[in-house]
Amino acid sequence: MTVLDTRSAAAPLPVEAIRAPRPRHYLMCTPSHFEVAYAINPWMDVTVPVDVDRARLQWEVLRNTYLSLGHRVDLIDPLPGQPDMVFAANGGLVIGGRAYGAKFRHPERAAEGGAYAAWLTANGYHVTEPGRTNEGEGDFLALGSMVLAGTGFRTSLEAHIEAADALDRPVVSLELVDPRFYHLDVAIAILDDGNGQAPADIAYFPGAFSRHSQRTLRDLFPDAIICSEADALVLGLNAVSDGHHVLLPTAATELAASLRERGYTPVPVDLGEFIKSGGSVKCCTMEMHR
Repeated sequence: MTVLDTRSAAAPLPVEAIRAPRPRHYLMCTPSHFEVAYAINPWMDVTVPVDVDRARLQWEVLRNTYLSLGHRVDLIDPLPGQPDMVFAANGGLVIGGRAYGAKFRHPERAAEGGAYAAWLTANGYHVTEPGRTNEGEGDFLALGSMVLAGTGFRTSLEAHIEAADALDRPVVSLELVDPRFYHLDVAIAILDDGNGQAPADIAYFPGAFSRHSQRTLRDLFPDAIICSEADALVLGLNAVSDGHHVLLPTAATELAASLRERGYTPVPVDLGEFIKSGGSVKCCTMEMHR
């Protein structure tokens, strides 16, 4: 895969000029059928009950927080029998008017791919049907100049090639090696996508990656925020940023402090019921990237 240097030789801009929010467009799915009905990642335990009412309230707070920050939130209707469909990020990757659809590794989630592709098509996006296994923004994180792509557990390396062709974007492949971080979006948070005044900026947990992928990340993002294992294990990196506000799990307090030091405004959100299924803020949010 292509590796690009996102660093700029220009003098850094003042923090107040850099950390400007940009209106975003998100897709979410109501947790009408959410439960832990099976175990397909280390976080899931079918013997631990989900408080359905609490989960719905937590999801509503997340949605209303996006709306209060001026972002657009569209909704897709959930399918009965698809408890993980609430994790909208896994439904595909959208950049501009193009979308690369999802093809889930586990049969329990297979029906979600078609549902999200149908919604995207109905809403004017050109959807490329995937031939290779991939789980959308779970393993594809878009920046202005590239797409970071995870492999190792859910998304095949061949899907990285498909995505690059479907979206006409260079893709940087990163190997995940710790099953607790089964998707890229629980190992990396995009803080600034590089589409505004500031260069691209990320936070990540090195231990989630193979040695050569750690080196790739160091080379691309030498000033990245390094997340502690403790904060990574409360899914602190499963965050969503508009370039200024960063919505992240309430328990990721060290990461929140690091974000403040860099000029971001952390917005803690409690999604504790969804962590029982291995998801949090980002998992519940697909972004319609420009």
